[in-house]
Amino acid sequence: MSGIRFDSVSVAYAGTTVLDSLDLTVEPGEVMALLGPSGSGKTTALRAVAGFVRPVAGRVLIGGRDVTALPPHQRGIGMVVQQYALFPHMRVEDNVAFGLKAGKAPKAGIPGRVLEALEMTGMAAYAKRYPRELSGGQQQRVAIARALAIRPGVLLLDEPLSALDAQLRSGMLTELARLHRELPDVSILYVTHDQVEALTLADRIAVMDRARLQDCGTPQELYRAPRTEFTASFVGNANLLPVTVAEAGAVFEGRPLALDRGRAAPGSTATLCVRPHLLGLGDGPNSLRGTIAEVQWRGSTHRLYVDIGGHRVKADLPELRETPALGDEVTLHFEPRDAVLLAAGVSDA
Repeated sequence: MSGIRFDSVSVAYAGTTVLDSLDLTVEPGEVMALLGPSGSGKTTALRAVAGFVRPVAGRVLIGGRDVTALPPHQRGIGMVVQQYALFPHMRVEDNVAFGLKAGKAPKAGIPGRVLEALEMTGMAAYAKRYPRELSGGQQQRVAIARALAIRPGVLLLDEPLSALDAQLRSGMLTELARLHRELPDVSILYVTHDQVEALTLADRIAVMDRARLQDCGTPQELYRAPRTEFTASFVGNANLLPVTVAEAGAVFEGRPLALDRGRAAPGSTATLCVRPHLLGLGDGPNSLRGTIAEVQWRGSTHRLYVDIGGHRVKADLPELRETPALGDEVTLHFEPRDAVLLAAGVSDA
């Protein structure tokens, strides 16, 4: 049974609410990323599904079954945490078999299940090794194999890549995406504070902040058309500019801007969201003139920080042959379709 439902779930520690009335559904076979800063409530939500914390209100359902009062081992879930939690005295195959033995699976079927899980994670050739003989990425694969060996309907991933370096993390993202394709019936709840992981893996992203759900949608929806300033700033980089709404668009620092997306009452204040990579250098639609405050070379790109009326605007450009100097005046521009108007006062989903 797969699929997860949070039905107005609240969790509190010593009278302090750390998860506030969460309503969220993870469909069967879906990867849902819980994305947010530390203390946002995302890990608490995952632990409520795992059975490690008991809600003070609401229900947790897995596969349509109310599991709120069930202990973890009766929930049919697999879980992978950031520190692997492998048994150092056990070989890889024994680590993977642990959950099967604890769940009293038929002995005759355990070796086949272990091999299946190791092959799925590309670790079958390492079955006889001990964890100390493996790299960090290999240990994490074993941890995932152990979680998959019990054939869970729900897989919980709690910051599973945070302990890996950038190169290993990129490789594991590819492997997790492949596993998702090979396990179409398994619901995956993936907790992370890393935007790239969420954008790469998730079918939908739930954005958390201050114990509450702030926004939820596909990665494309949240990146291209965020509902709130928090979502815009947390899901990818964003320039958030205060504007006054006009009939045909908006006005920023006295400059009229044409917009295709977002509507608000003329004369009201709002926030304009423009992604740095959608800004171009030179004259064009919606031109903004300012002064170079900082230049960063990032290999294939340059990031310019431009002071425009006291606002620091970021522009990510293909590597420039000639970079402007600090204090130079430059003009940035963006297309009307490439900005989103966020109405003031929108904060909760």
